[in-house]
Amino acid sequence: MAKFVSALTAAHRAFIAARKIYFVASASHSGRVNLSPKGMDTFRVLSTTRVGYLDVTGSGNETAARLRENGRLTLMLCSFDAAPLIFRIYGRGRAVQPHDTDWPRLRPLFGPPLAGERQLVLVEIESIQTSCGFGVPFFNYTGERPTLLDYAEKKGPEGMAAYRDRHNRQSIDGLPTGLRP
Repeated sequence: MAKFVSALTAAHRAFIAARKIYFVASASHSGRVNLSPKGMDTFRVLSTTRVGYLDVTGSGNETAARLRENGRLTLMLCSFDAAPLIFRIYGRGRAVQPHDTDWPRLRPLFGPPLAGERQLVLVEIESIQTSCGFGVPFFNYTGERPTLLDYAEKKGPEGMAAYRDRHNRQSIDGLPTGLRP
């Protein structure tokens, strides 16, 4: 049976800390629903009612575009080992990019620099849902893929800025992401 609460507990924090992958879902008022897997130790609990993640440049920037439109965001973490659990965070989010005044204060909360980082996604929690996860299969974590960070490192800051300018300025549905060159 699903249970809802409005703030993170110590047990929730421990569960989150043990996860190696999480999923981010966002939707615009029309057009596509976006669902993206994330990893690389980028997720952070900022308080009992606020979480966020460091977003690294990818092939698109769908979440930022949808957040600019309506702010709705769902984060999901699952247990693929031990006790089954599906953990969802529903909230309102916003992207903070390097040109924003909040960046210098917030960026240090997300660990060491990563090649290709483009923004932070901050989420004010509206509700948290836990459910059984009995149908989620077992998977073993074997490590992070180095491909994305290696690619960004090889392109360098100027190359990544040019890539973002070409591929991350609007969503696949034509929504602006707020990225600046």
